Amino acid sequence: MKPDHILVRFGELTTKGKNRKLFIRKLLKNTKEILHDYSALEYELTYDRLYIYLNEENAEEVTDKLKTIFGIHNFSLCYKVEHDLEKAKEVITYIIDHDEGNTFKIDTKRHDKSYPKNSIEMNKEIAGYVFHHTTKELSVDVHNPDILVRVEYRKDAIYIMDNMIPGAGGYPVGIGGKALLMLSGGIDSPVAGYLTMKRGVDIECIHYASPPYTNEMAREKVLDLVNVLKDYTHGSIKVHIVPFTDLQLSVYDHCDESYAMTVMRRMMYRIAEGVAKKNDCLAIVNGESIGQVASQTLESMNTINQVITTPVIRPVACMDKLEIIKIAEKIGTYDISIRPFEDCCTIFTPHNPATKPKAYKAEGYEAEWDFASEVQKCIDHTETIIINSKYKNNDDLF
Repeated sequence: MKPDHILVRFGELTTKGKNRKLFIRKLLKNTKEILHDYSALEYELTYDRLYIYLNEENAEEVTDKLKTIFGIHNFSLCYKVEHDLEKAKEVITYIIDHDEGNTFKIDTKRHDKSYPKNSIEMNKEIAGYVFHHTTKELSVDVHNPDILVRVEYRKDAIYIMDNMIPGAGGYPVGIGGKALLMLSGGIDSPVAGYLTMKRGVDIECIHYASPPYTNEMAREKVLDLVNVLKDYTHGSIKVHIVPFTDLQLSVYDHCDESYAMTVMRRMMYRIAEGVAKKNDCLAIVNGESIGQVASQTLESMNTINQVITTPVIRPVACMDKLEIIKIAEKIGTYDISIRPFEDCCTIFTPHNPATKPKAYKAEGYEAEWDFASEVQKCIDHTETIIINSKYKNNDDLF
């Protein structure tokens, strides 16, 4: 016995008033793109629900994909049966036998009031049938059941819904514009990207490569992280790889070691702003967490942030490391992030970085050479890669 469709509920999207249709249509578009491999699926959009008709597609695979789609509050596997309560009882018993748990509740609604029995009478009749035909030791729990089966008696058929499966929540990706994620390869920045997408903001990524100090494995690590993040969006993400070696060496040639990290981050921000503007990104996102390292004190953030006017979003700024790691493990980026391949910031970390840098001192070091031309060179020679479902054989270069 197989479910024939999935009922998707919107949750937070239902509060959007006049913009509701815009949000829901974006969710439908994203859902179709993420489920594009399942060509037999059919979709029906109503005011507060989305019905996905499986047409023999693999229900387990489809539900695994649905769990990653932002904008979905929860969903249920559904069975449609003819107006035959005995047949409905068989389906309900099958669901309860195959779900985990030993307590259950039947919740019936009669949309078709012509049926002679009311909801309470139907609940009792169905529960009695289950007790006599189940293969499990069961009891009823009307407050917190392990298994909640919803039954809707409608004019066209009886609809039976299994337990609610939690969705990813948030808003559909892309409804809130686009931002550029500074992706280092560590634990924090992929989590920042995930949380940004959860609020409906699409992302592109920028990564600073410093060969030969960083190797091909560090680059592959970043692309693998993006390959995970793409599953939470509409199926593809652009990655901008910046050739950062020459500019990074210039920073260390012209700055005192204590200010090298500060000035280097200022250069990164300038490059990020240039790439963001070229690609219509409205903000820059990073994985900075207050006080975690020297460049992430409030004084450092203030001095570094002064060189750009583009808004900077820091989704994990007030999280501790354990909170960030928990999310990284949940979304599947943690094991990739801890691979032992260092990025340019890690390799060039000074021994005694300034934790309370002054902007005028950073400006003084920057005045020692023509950094602007080197920044522009980095922007002009940035390589762009599209990570999509064909990532491992991806030759989509701009």
